[in-house]
Amino acid sequence: MEIAQATRAKTTINHIAANLGHFGRHLREIDPVLADLGELDRRRHIEPYLSIVADECHWLTGDPLAPATKRMRVTTVSILLEDIAEWGWPEAPGRKLIFARDLPRLPRALPRYLPPSSDLLLGEGLACSPNKFLADALLLLRATGMRVGEALDLELDCVHEIPGQGAWLKVPLGKLDTERMVPLDDEALAIVDRLVEARSPGRPLRHPRSGKLVDFLLVRRGQRVTRHALSRELERVAREVDIGHVHPHQLRHTYATALVNAGCSLQALMALLGHVSAEMSLRYGRLFDSTVRENYELALRQAKECLGPVLGQATPVILEADWRCAPLIKSRLASGYCVRTQEQGACPYTHICEFCPAFRTDSEFLAVLGAQRADAEILAADAQARGWDSEILRHRRIIERLDLLMDRVERND
Repeated sequence: MEIAQATRAKTTINHIAANLGHFGRHLREIDPVLADLGELDRRRHIEPYLSIVADECHWLTGDPLAPATKRMRVTTVSILLEDIAEWGWPEAPGRKLIFARDLPRLPRALPRYLPPSSDLLLGEGLACSPNKFLADALLLLRATGMRVGEALDLELDCVHEIPGQGAWLKVPLGKLDTERMVPLDDEALAIVDRLVEARSPGRPLRHPRSGKLVDFLLVRRGQRVTRHALSRELERVAREVDIGHVHPHQLRHTYATALVNAGCSLQALMALLGHVSAEMSLRYGRLFDSTVRENYELALRQAKECLGPVLGQATPVILEADWRCAPLIKSRLASGYCVRTQEQGACPYTHICEFCPAFRTDSEFLAVLGAQRADAEILAADAQARGWDSEILRHRRIIERLDLLMDRVERND
């Protein structure tokens, strides 16, 4: 811990201590006579611990631990063993005991942003809030994409005017121990001005990180605004405008999503959000990927062009010169389009669903099944006239199967 304190924040040290204490209690329970870490064995000590972490629940609520918490427990032990091996400690195990595949996987959820309609309603609700100071602080979060902790640490002189480049907000050291500058438009600058005018004047307060006396921006009645106060005001306004529960961090996600939709580059987004890796910002790019959308629309347009006019339930199939190479006309789909092209040849899986033992249907689809049967009869008759024996057999099997399905539906009704 003494070595870690030189390079890590106090909160990080506390988390490390808690996770190592958890591992230490596990070792004491399963192997009380264990003398030092050099005697650790993967099968006897590590694998049981991995199982315990995987099944562990919160001591208070009884809910399963969050995936991030599970991963951090294992990661902390792994880093400890790697560190003492690099430092040459005699207590270090002689071989690697925890591997990358042992780390619990984290869900790759998309950022929870507010839809534009909810974002607009929330902004209007905050603008009309009687708690002007807290509401303006939340509006500033939405206008700059700051984390809550960064906003709470803003200093009174956080706005910097750059000749020819407008106003910029100096965001203090935050979660990743990095400072950054965020541009402010006139509306965001007006929010800062209102906060400066409404804050409580008084003596500087001591910064919890550095210990220095600082004039904080978000000070009310001589005390710093708390996370709880911001969360409570946001929840109250969200409930008032009827958009459900909203967490302050969602304002940051909403800010980033709006920038992505407006065409903001990855490099600019990283700078604005204070991300140190592209992977952190790429999550927002996955929300609304314009390339995916363009490819989807192109494929759908080409599919519709290949399909031609959509067949209605009462419309008979169109008999082309060689409909064996046009699977689109021999598959009456209940919903959607087949995008198979003529170059791919005839589809060997036509009507495969109707023959699947897992296929179920009911009276709602009798009209579609009847239209499919009519198609099959027309195609079977045309195939017989052309001497296409395989198509005759295939469509007769389809007719038999459809008759069986429709009979079951009618008997069940």
